[in-house]
Amino acid sequence: MRRKLFRIFFIMLVSSIGLVIYTNDLVQSNAKDSVFDEVEKIPRTKVGLLLGTSKYLSNGSINLYYKYRIEAATSLYMSSRISRIIVSGDNGSKDYDEASDMRYDLIASGIDSNHIYLDYAGFRTFDSMKRLKEIFDQDTAIVVSQKFHNERAIYIGDRLGMHIIGFNAKDVGQHYGFRTQIREYLARVKMFIDFYIGVEPKFLGEKIEIS
Repeated sequence: MRRKLFRIFFIMLVSSIGLVIYTNDLVQSNAKDSVFDEVEKIPRTKVGLLLGTSKYLSNGSINLYYKYRIEAATSLYMSSRISRIIVSGDNGSKDYDEASDMRYDLIASGIDSNHIYLDYAGFRTFDSMKRLKEIFDQDTAIVVSQKFHNERAIYIGDRLGMHIIGFNAKDVGQHYGFRTQIREYLARVKMFIDFYIGVEPKFLGEKIEIS
C-alpha cells in the first residue's frame, strides 16, 4: 500500500513539475520578441498599462518592484513613447490601494495627472488585461512591469486578441525576489487553468474613455 501511494505521489510530482516547465517555456517563447529593455526600441503607443504592486514590504521598506515600475513608466512618458497611463492595481480594502499610491508617485515624478487613469479592480494580471480591453477599450498597449510579469501579461493579451508589448522595469536580485519568482511559476500554471475553465474578472463595469 505504501509503495502504491508513493508511486502515485511520485507521478503527481513529476507531472506537476513538467506542467510548470511547459507553461513557463511557452510563456517565455511567446513573448521573446515583444519585451524591451530600452526606451529607444519602444514604438510610440498611446497607452501604457502600469501593473500594480504594493508600495511597501512587510518590514516597512520600499518595495523595489514598485520603485522600478514607477521609474520605467515615467521614462516611457517623458520620452513620449506613451501619452496616457492606466494604472491597474488591487484596491481590495480601504487601507490597501495600489493604484492610488502609484498615481501619487507618477504625479510626483512629473506626469500630468490628467493623463493618468485608475483601474481599481486589477486584482490579478488577468483582470488587468481583460479590463484594458473591455473597460478601457484598448487593443494595443505597452505593459510596464518586470520582464517575467510582462511575459505573462503579453500571453494573456495574445489570447484575448490584443497587440501588447512590454517595457521591462529594472528587475531585483534573485535573493530579494525569490518568493516572487516562485509565485510567478505558479501564476503561469493558474493562467492556463483560468483560460481552460473560462474564468472572468471579478469586476467589469461601465466603459472608461481614454481621451
